Amino acid sequence: MSAQIVAVCISENKGERKTPVESAELSPNHGIVGDGHAGTWHRQVSLLAQESIDKMRQMGLDVKEGDFAENITTLGIDLPSLPVGTRLGIGPARVEVTQIGKECHTRCAIYHQAGDCVMPKEGIFAKVLQGGVIKAGDKIEVLPD
Repeated sequence: MSAQIVAVCISENKGERKTPVESAELSPNHGIVGDGHAGTWHRQVSLLAQESIDKMRQMGLDVKEGDFAENITTLGIDLPSLPVGTRLGIGPARVEVTQIGKECHTRCAIYHQAGDCVMPKEGIFAKVLQGGVIKAGDKIEVLPD
């Protein structure tokens, strides 16, 4: 099975759970149009694997795509193993991995419920190199250097 998008999620503000949408436009050097995390910085788009969400479900949490504030939920790709600088093709768009994980300054509700959260360790961030409209089912591929 090739890697693919499970869900594309957005929120108006930072610090909120994101809501799945049918499709979203990735804009070069900006992120997802209409998303609170978009802007000219290194964390324009966040990605988290469905496998990571399933791990939290196995701990008894009722969580779904977007609950970890990720923009793109993936399936079939080991996100935390990708080195910074890796370029990914996501549907028609192209992104470059800029950060693996993040520091969690304020423990989120999920951390307090489960005693752990996967986003700080297993989520990754990227900047948009080439735009395009993405949707669930789109293929994700690691591009050659």
